[in-house]
Amino acid sequence: MSEELRISELKEIVYKANLALPEIGLVKLTWGNVSAIDRESGLVVIKPSGVEYTDMQAEDMVVVNLEGQVVEGNLKPSSDLSTHLVLYKKYEGIGSVVHTHSEWATSWAQAGLPIPCYGTTHADHFYGEIPCTRQLTDDEIGGEYEMNTGHVIIETLDQRNIKPMEVPGIIIFKTWPFRMGGNSLLMQSAMR
Repeated sequence: MSEELRISELKEIVYKANLALPEIGLVKLTWGNVSAIDRESGLVVIKPSGVEYTDMQAEDMVVVNLEGQVVEGNLKPSSDLSTHLVLYKKYEGIGSVVHTHSEWATSWAQAGLPIPCYGTTHADHFYGEIPCTRQLTDDEIGGEYEMNTGHVIIETLDQRNIKPMEVPGIIIFKTWPFRMGGNSLLMQSAMR
């Protein structure tokens, strides 16, 4: 399959995955996003910044390289792009990243605690508790916040020796959750 066709299909998949976020109650306003990577070309497809979900079309998805340069699209990529790129660069096994503002996970993140595994449904998708990052420093927040969010995710997973495909989700201290998925074609499972 040609790169052009792969990216076109990926844009459709990422578009539909982004539309599912408000439908299942995981985002508010235009916050939150889904991206996926075509590992063969190193191109990432992500939701555009600030576009209402109801106004979005597949052709609005923004295609960037791993350095964050727009290679296709007329809109600005999500402001969370740097977080996604840091994760794609570190974890070659992931094919998608989902950032939500789920009410329950966001509420739990306020405690700054990991989410314990209390049942089989959790255990079906996560091998252990869902970790919570440390608080970002004032310098990290005031600097390259989105990129530093990616680095604190990696730091947390590395410190706990967690592989993203075994525990594919994390909550950011006092903020919101991120989820990393394997095969980008399995986007629906990446949003659970």
